[in-house]
Amino acid sequence: MGGLQLFALRDFPLVKPGDDLAAQISQSLADNQLALQDGDIVVLAQKIVSKAENRYRTLSDVTPSKEALQLAQETGKDPHAVELVLQESNRVLRHRYGSIVVEHKLGFVHANAGIDQSNLPGNADSGMALLLPEDSDASARALRDKLQKKCGVKIGVVINDSFGRAWRLGTVGISIGVAGFDPLLDLRGHPDLFGRTLEITQVGLGDEIAAAASLLMGQAGEGVPVVILRGLQLPEAPGTVNALLRKPDEDMFR
Repeated sequence: MGGLQLFALRDFPLVKPGDDLAAQISQSLADNQLALQDGDIVVLAQKIVSKAENRYRTLSDVTPSKEALQLAQETGKDPHAVELVLQESNRVLRHRYGSIVVEHKLGFVHANAGIDQSNLPGNADSGMALLLPEDSDASARALRDKLQKKCGVKIGVVINDSFGRAWRLGTVGISIGVAGFDPLLDLRGHPDLFGRTLEITQVGLGDEIAAAASLLMGQAGEGVPVVILRGLQLPEAPGTVNALLRKPDEDMFR
């Protein structure tokens, strides 16, 4: 009988710029009396990847452009933070008071370009912001390579982030970086239970894995940034998160 297991790495250390995440995960696995197995998927919160890669910015060091000043006035946001959003984006898609939705440089449609000011040390006055990784797929690949060498196993890696959706309430986890498997399962051409050929069905495996891990990670101060998912046994493949991104000409929201 098939099954799926998820293991949260408890008491994971606070991550600082330059930290070796592979070494920290290896030590945390030992502390939690766990060992990676072939086929496991290691899911990491985007925030610890960005912290290790020193993707911090100090808002007071950012000079708002005219566009940022205008957008800040229309949205009620800090113009320094809005300038960072613009710098991290290809274009602004929608905005209203309190919200800016953009196409991120990495291709994601994202609120505020994924820039975060929560759960940052010493940030009670909101003086710091944390950006997404410059190349989240590359970050996932590098971590996968290190963990496989350290642990002697074949694994997948997912970097997840909290994500709001235009058509539903509630934040969910999505994948913004993957390595070691194809994050999109295309079932078009396969028969359904009664032999009818599927014409549309594609499964966002990367996002489903990210969302499952988010149940243990939480969305506030839980301090659980790494989850091990076991039981899927996905075929090894050089997947990237780009497979999950809808093309603009197929996107009714752009």
